[in-house]
Amino acid sequence: MSSTIHPVDEHLPNGKLAALGLQHVLVMYAGAVAVPLIVGRALKLSPQDVAYLISADLFCCGLVTLIQSLGATQWFGIRLPVMMGVTFASVAPMVAMANANPGELGAQLIFGSIIGAGIISILIAPLVSRLLRFFPPVVTGTIIAVIGISLMRIGINWIFGNPFGPTAPSIVTPEHKAWLDAATAAAGAPGSTLPAIPKDLALLPKMPNPKYADLTGVGIAALVLVSIMLIARYAKGFLANISVLLGIVIGGVVATAMGLMNFDKVGKAAWFDVITPFHFGMPVFEPVLILTMTLVMIVVMIESTGMFLALGEMTDKKVDQAALTRGLRTDGLGTLIGGIFNTFPYTSFSQNVGLVAVTGVKSRFVCVAGGLILVALGLLPKMAALIESLPTVVLGGAGLVMFGMVAATGIRILGNVDFKNNRFNAMIVAISIGIGMIPLIAPNFKQWMPHGLHPLIESGILLASLSAVALNLFFNGASGDNRDAIEAAKQAEAH
Repeated sequence: MSSTIHPVDEHLPNGKLAALGLQHVLVMYAGAVAVPLIVGRALKLSPQDVAYLISADLFCCGLVTLIQSLGATQWFGIRLPVMMGVTFASVAPMVAMANANPGELGAQLIFGSIIGAGIISILIAPLVSRLLRFFPPVVTGTIIAVIGISLMRIGINWIFGNPFGPTAPSIVTPEHKAWLDAATAAAGAPGSTLPAIPKDLALLPKMPNPKYADLTGVGIAALVLVSIMLIARYAKGFLANISVLLGIVIGGVVATAMGLMNFDKVGKAAWFDVITPFHFGMPVFEPVLILTMTLVMIVVMIESTGMFLALGEMTDKKVDQAALTRGLRTDGLGTLIGGIFNTFPYTSFSQNVGLVAVTGVKSRFVCVAGGLILVALGLLPKMAALIESLPTVVLGGAGLVMFGMVAATGIRILGNVDFKNNRFNAMIVAISIGIGMIPLIAPNFKQWMPHGLHPLIESGILLASLSAVALNLFFNGASGDNRDAIEAAKQAEAH
């Protein structure tokens, strides 16, 4: 290698590039496909549409990774070894939108809010790069911890069954339903003297659902969890880094052997298909939802800022203000592209930043190769159909690890916060986590508040974020700096 070429710009042999790029893809794969599975099922979309979301997500992951690592004009791309993926910070607000508006309308509202937030993020990127002092570790650690705690509910419901629907904890007693159906038919018969059944009359579910917390499913989830722990404990290097993915594969094999997973949808899926814009119809732009998603993006961009600065130190490549702005602007561009192509907000994946430190390979072209692999995977519907076919119990075992690691990352960042000499920091964390738990513990707390506020306050992550920033300003002032952000990002490499 010529001494004039920086390691970040080094062109490795094609075979090595492909192998290292695939390694980056495998490390991020489980986290990348989790979000479309969560949101697609919250929207109550058909299996085919959920599979389409997965394909779109992989395609856009690859496309945005190429822009970020390769660069596009003087405006976009930090040109460092960065893999881009869907941020978990956006999951809770999107699930709340999906629960309120299931089906295609919900998808149009979600993608409209993402497009709006993407455009705003592109415009405010230069400003966000100067906001680091408002997000010291006590703030970012609290926010990331609340994100992980909020997401744990999804992983737990994957294991035991959802709180609504066919696997809900209780169901309507069949005999009672049969009686009400017969009474409704009799009341509606010609010449009937029976009073009409009141509108929206429903029976209270009170019979234990035998499908809820089925021990077979719980056993498979436990097997996945134990497999992940054993691989992480005894495997070395690359295998340890993909322990979650290997655990999901083991769970899928066992579920198939037990007849709980079939491949009918995989067989019907096409080998190749193109991802098209606005698959679910034209987006709907709701100002409050756009504001909600923009607040999420500001938090995401602050985390990305710390990640980029840490990556600059790891690769010995100075990240100046212009480079930082290009990287953050690409977060916004990726989010805009995501909304257009039926997928979600994007950020740099911290586990891949950690992989750069582990392998010592600094070339950004490794991530370019990873981006090309992701684009190719996004054009293969059979791959997405295979992921969609996985029973939720398999994903639940892995979800405990994935979402729990997000919470652990927040705790690890908070471990560097000065609680001994600054008694206010403990109060900031305590109050912010408590406020963030309100929508999780008491989801109907907002029932007497103006409906226009609901999308803004039904996400515990957003409430915790606003609380942590405001309380830190009140107690500590704007005293954070770049060094704080870099150290916090280094602590976040494992999530």
